Amino acid sequence: MKNPLHSEFKTPFKSAPFSKILPKHFLEAIPKNINDSLKLINLISEQDQNPTFENTIVKLQNSNSLLLRNTSLLFNLNSAETTSELQNITQKIASQLSNYKNDILQNEKLFERIKYIFFNSDKSKLSQEELTLLEKEYKSFCRNGALLSFDEKQKLRELDETLALKSLDFGKKILMDTNTYFLHIQELKNLKGLPNSSLSYAKQLALRKKLSGWVFTLDAPSYIPFITYSEIRSLRKRIFDAYSMRGFNNNNNNTVEIIKNIVSLRKERSKLLGYKSHADFILEERMSLSEKNTINFINNLYDKSFPFAKKEWEKLVFFAKKNLGINHLEKWDIAYATEKYKKSLLKIDELELKKYFSLDKVLTGLFKIINKLYGLSFILNNEIDRYAESVIVYEIYDEKNNFKSLLYVDLYPRKGKREGAWMTSYLGQKENQRPHISVVCNFPSPDKSKKSLINFQELKTLFHEFGHALHGILSNTKYENLSGTNVLWDFVELPSQIMENWCYEEEALNIFARHYKTNNQIPKSLISKIKKIAQFQQGIQTIKQLGYASLDLSFHTKNIDKIKNIKEHEDQVLRKFQFIKPSKNHCLSCSFSHIFQGGYSAGYYSYKWAEVLDADAFEVFLENGIFNRKTAKKFEKTILCKGGTEHPMKLYKDFRGKEPDSMSLFRRAGLI
Repeated sequence: MKNPLHSEFKTPFKSAPFSKILPKHFLEAIPKNINDSLKLINLISEQDQNPTFENTIVKLQNSNSLLLRNTSLLFNLNSAETTSELQNITQKIASQLSNYKNDILQNEKLFERIKYIFFNSDKSKLSQEELTLLEKEYKSFCRNGALLSFDEKQKLRELDETLALKSLDFGKKILMDTNTYFLHIQELKNLKGLPNSSLSYAKQLALRKKLSGWVFTLDAPSYIPFITYSEIRSLRKRIFDAYSMRGFNNNNNNTVEIIKNIVSLRKERSKLLGYKSHADFILEERMSLSEKNTINFINNLYDKSFPFAKKEWEKLVFFAKKNLGINHLEKWDIAYATEKYKKSLLKIDELELKKYFSLDKVLTGLFKIINKLYGLSFILNNEIDRYAESVIVYEIYDEKNNFKSLLYVDLYPRKGKREGAWMTSYLGQKENQRPHISVVCNFPSPDKSKKSLINFQELKTLFHEFGHALHGILSNTKYENLSGTNVLWDFVELPSQIMENWCYEEEALNIFARHYKTNNQIPKSLISKIKKIAQFQQGIQTIKQLGYASLDLSFHTKNIDKIKNIKEHEDQVLRKFQFIKPSKNHCLSCSFSHIFQGGYSAGYYSYKWAEVLDADAFEVFLENGIFNRKTAKKFEKTILCKGGTEHPMKLYKDFRGKEPDSMSLFRRAGLI
């Protein structure tokens, strides 16, 4: 079979012909792409003409189009539809890509051309986007070893290659621990408290394994309902232990040594580049700018929220003892007790609420909300090739019927798909090229009635990921390197988190929240309770996130050499953020994929940082109307279209007219 990855796709919208792409095609195509790109870059480096923005920076952007497309395909499939063969190929390619990156960034002649342009070009003749791109390219070379000696560059190359492989290995081990565990229940008495939707899903899982009874796994649609609703405390403990011990079991999937290697290698890399720590290296290119500023940000939020969290915890403990017979609250009790307490306090039943969140209606309603805000239309296309049967593909157009993007929507769990939810792209946006965006989630698969009911947290997750998607869909930049979500990491969550606000607003809920059987609109009484959810236990939720952020930073400071025992270190860091003594068998760090597999190392704080931005920004919508087109268009033009073409604080101030006010977060959370 001819390798489809060797050339542009001759398909509608140049969409990926997934059914024709075999794993071996990546192993054949990507090394060739790398070689072809390096040849073009060599021509750029060796040309006789004096360095200019056009003959160097622009040509550099156009030197790797097929490589970008093919590597996006590979890494996205490795997350959403992987196999052992694909995992092995990805590891091989990751090593080659690390070398390719270093071949470019350590190309002395190329760097001299970029350096010349950076210091000697007439910047008045460059647009703001071109200035940003030039600065980004120059900094990228400096931050990746261009100023190092030959021997130091070789050392950096070795470090990067090893880090790439360690990160992939970490993810592989967590996926193995997640996929191999299941809780098999055969007696009805052990299902007490579980909702019908959860039981139906568990029955499907059992049938797939050719087992009688019910099967529960560590995937979110199975695990979360069980830990939240099961009245059998011993079983909650069993599945919670399995979830919390991923990467910490005494088996081949233990990640303790990988973590030690990763943090040590990151520090060594940063030190080689002249930084005190990995945190200093990362935060230099963040809105917070430094480790000190980030710690101050975390401490400020902690000081304001901890008194509220403590009171909320005491109330939960009292409720559990009085009403649930739990005299000593443990971690496997928290979700269960919290749900019972919330139902008692707010008079809201999450299971009743789910009946108004049928995923098909929610998705249709979300499209309507996006249309009201930004004028986008979603047209189903069943002819576009897909990488999995359950994936849905849409064409997206603006009000003038201009094509904006392809959108792949992948909502349900399956073997070979990692847990969680994310947005990604299969094709980036640049001048004369519209993006192909993907939204990936793990919601409960449809039951026999072909309905998938999602809970309120899952509703927010869907809106969150579509916020990221809008950042890609509406991107309108000249260069792919600055398009969509290619922004400073602590700014990337603003478009996603601001979308969650519409989940609480009556005007938005009335669009999609209808009973899955009767089609009746959600009652006002339920909407008022949903608004109360927004402030429920916000103190506890805030310090929980701040704990994760502190744990992340703790692995990336200059003092990481003092960490001898990962578990003991974690317990020490999280002590002030938790109200329950840690179990010796649980270790969050060992499955902390965000920082050891994803891109959030020294950056997990950005979730809270972006919450401040989104709370402050959404106040404009509240003042003018949540569907005010003028406000939405301003947000589109100043934030969503711009990508990383300007500094995010400049973009934010263009929208808001001022710097963000952290008190907006506390006003929304009711922590004042």
